Amino acid sequence: MIRVLFIGDIVGKTGRNAVKALLPDLNAKFRTDLVIANGENIAGGFGLTESLVQELYRAGVHVITTGNHVWDKKDFAAYISKDNRVIRPANYPPGAPGFGSIIHSMPDGRKVGVLNLSGRVFMSGYDCPFRTAEAEIEKIKKETSVIIIDLHAEATSEKVAFGYFVDGKVSAVIGTHTHVQTADEKILGNGTAYITDAGMTGPEYSVIGIDVQQIIRRFLTSMPDRFETASGRAIFSAVMIDIDGSSGRAEAIKRLQLSYP
Repeated sequence: MIRVLFIGDIVGKTGRNAVKALLPDLNAKFRTDLVIANGENIAGGFGLTESLVQELYRAGVHVITTGNHVWDKKDFAAYISKDNRVIRPANYPPGAPGFGSIIHSMPDGRKVGVLNLSGRVFMSGYDCPFRTAEAEIEKIKKETSVIIIDLHAEATSEKVAFGYFVDGKVSAVIGTHTHVQTADEKILGNGTAYITDAGMTGPEYSVIGIDVQQIIRRFLTSMPDRFETASGRAIFSAVMIDIDGSSGRAEAIKRLQLSYP
């Protein structure tokens, strides 16, 4: 059995501090084999930097997935081309830097494929995630039957449809992007673990990570403003998945939501 911990979108310093504080104990308690985290918002809520990626690695994260904010820090495009443990949606058009998937090898030799995709409903500039998934799954299956997909998408309908589309072909489909954890975790009929959104790891008193008053002011006035991440108490949202290492079928999926401090 392979136990995977997937951490929902980490937002800013508050989210990073929660990961650093809580992850070691969670790894020890649940004996996790692999930690995946969506990290596209770790740099002040928008994008990533090399130093903050290294901070997550030191905290115990093995693979970092991203989404539509992956290019927010311009210098990161050069770094992502060198580090295959940070992946961006595989359905970016040809020519985009970086890697869309990774085969992660654990110390005992077992391998897990991690694939990052973006939805297209309300999100432009991507190739079809359904067709891209078919091609990527075929490649990954040559090395391992254990495959985790981070589907970074806005529309719940697109995520649900995608889950059924790949049911039985991958071990898990974990939705990200909305920063709100959904309560629909399940094992689909052919053995794929599914949840529409893993949620957010970041400021609890916030609007999806951003200062509450700034967002209210935007709704009231429609005036542009520089968004800043909120501070204070953190919420740590994640999903734990147990997978049969031989068949790649999911055996269990469980939501986690913790507060820090």
